[in-house]
Amino acid sequence: MSEKKKNSVNAEDLEILGEEGKQYVEIDGVKIRLARPMDLPFKWVGNRKLVDQMKSCWFTAGPGDLPMSPRLVGKPGTGKTVLAYSVGKMMEVPVFFFQATSDTRPNDVLINTVIIETGAETSKVEYFASTLISAMILGGVCVFDEGNRMQEKAWASLAPLLDSRRYIESIEVGCLIKAHPNFRFVSTMNDDASCFELPEYIKSRLQPTIMVDNPDRSEERRILEANLPHTAPIILDYVADFLELAHRADERYTVREGIHIANYAGKLVNYEAECGREMDPGDAVIISVEQILGVRQARYIKRVLWEERAA
Repeated sequence: MSEKKKNSVNAEDLEILGEEGKQYVEIDGVKIRLARPMDLPFKWVGNRKLVDQMKSCWFTAGPGDLPMSPRLVGKPGTGKTVLAYSVGKMMEVPVFFFQATSDTRPNDVLINTVIIETGAETSKVEYFASTLISAMILGGVCVFDEGNRMQEKAWASLAPLLDSRRYIESIEVGCLIKAHPNFRFVSTMNDDASCFELPEYIKSRLQPTIMVDNPDRSEERRILEANLPHTAPIILDYVADFLELAHRADERYTVREGIHIANYAGKLVNYEAECGREMDPGDAVIISVEQILGVRQARYIKRVLWEERAA
């Protein structure tokens, strides 16, 4: 039996069809439903050099100059996803997320066939494009989140997309789809032992590596304020000082933990005020650290408060 012929289509030539608030494309008579881009209140307020590096990777000087597909590497909570999303929005293109997991299958990354019940005894088959394929077709950004949690079998289907060929092959639809010229790809990767090692042929395609480290104290303070505009400034100051001391001690806490700590401390203070009571902001931060990170970790904030009160 001969193999089904794969039709080659250019994403930029596909007509986008609208139907009841949904978007579809039709390929060789097969209707494929596209995923929706994300619209999130993310804004990067950290190191501007990282933004410039991302933009440089995705810059093209003209026809034939292809964008690169970088990987953002760092500890969980350092802002890799926010950075990728923010740069995509700066480019004024739709931004899609794909959450990679250890049980992600090749079809999950490409096009899935779903059986939809239409009545008591009737059903129909519908094709759903992944967020990655939707970004390819619409000319958007795909943020492939925590890519090194995905196993090699799923990565293999993306190999031709991540080099100069820029296409994927879909067995479900029986076609080869070439990415839109505006399509951009980035994968975030956590720097921890729970993740898989990328196969070399994928690692060689995901270049360059952009390291996203913990920001310095002033940057962390700005990030806290941007995320928690209703929290008292003194609480944000204490938490920024706490994070600075923790980083010096080589603790793995990031600004994500800092946001949780400041948020809870602010709520403690505001709730007590609502009840007609007063709570010291420093004590609130101590309680917050103890309940979020553990009693032992409160030694850093206690040191900050001791030095402040001793002065």
